[in-house]
Amino acid sequence: MTTPPVAHGADFALTLSCEDTIGIVHAVSGFLFEHGCNIIDSAQFGDPDTCRFFMRVAFAHGPSGTRGARPAAELRTAFAPIAARFGMTFEIRDLTVKPRVAIMVSRFGHCLNDLLYRYRTADLQIEIPAIVSNHRDFAGLAASYDIPFHYLPVTPATQDEAEARLLEIVAGERIDLLVLARYMRILSDAATRKLSGRAINIHHSFLPSFKGANPYAQAYARGVKLIGATAHYVTGDLDEGPIIEQDVARVDHASSVADFVAIGRDIECMVLARAVKFHVAQRVLPNGPRTVVFR
Repeated sequence: MTTPPVAHGADFALTLSCEDTIGIVHAVSGFLFEHGCNIIDSAQFGDPDTCRFFMRVAFAHGPSGTRGARPAAELRTAFAPIAARFGMTFEIRDLTVKPRVAIMVSRFGHCLNDLLYRYRTADLQIEIPAIVSNHRDFAGLAASYDIPFHYLPVTPATQDEAEARLLEIVAGERIDLLVLARYMRILSDAATRKLSGRAINIHHSFLPSFKGANPYAQAYARGVKLIGATAHYVTGDLDEGPIIEQDVARVDHASSVADFVAIGRDIECMVLARAVKFHVAQRVLPNGPRTVVFR
């Protein structure tokens, strides 16, 4: 009997979490072997604080015509008994299918510009079927990328109506991830619950020290020496959702407010792009109020 050839590009990602116990890795690798799959990359983490085990395995199905050439839905069904045995929360995603991402923006366009450029150059393996904004500023930019632009003005009196329309767009466009790329309105608790685990926000890392208008000017006035940005999942607690990615840059007495703003915008772009990339590649697993990120 000859050994079948293996595929070398990952087609699927299996992610899981469960109580940490003996035999999990053996069960997963055995399942993939039995179904003709080749492991491309594997990462795991046992959290000593929560006694939870986290794992991500990227794998390829076998060559066409072999046992491994199966869709993700079939693999999920086949894996379900193992998941039940260990009490796993798991997902198997087809990595060849690009996630559908909607971007929300207000009047600061640096993060939107960066994401669109990465999308056009295929640095981000995503589809962008919608850009949503409470202002018209970036309708032309969306048109230049041939992406539908949805203008949803929001006031306290129209927030419920605007959010209902937003959720219609999310459902109608089959959105996998909503990215708040400097969208400067607070989503309601009801909306954040419906978008739980599939909405990412970016903000400067001064919160809660410098709230309100001109946070960089406030930081400058206080002589701050580090500025940065945080990307996190959106929850009902403003800017306190599970953190996905962060970064900082050093500034000093010679840096002006304009320098603070320029450096801060660059960091926001990089941090948000990395967070989106980690999420769509199935590299982020929830761990209570925290995350496990397999880079």
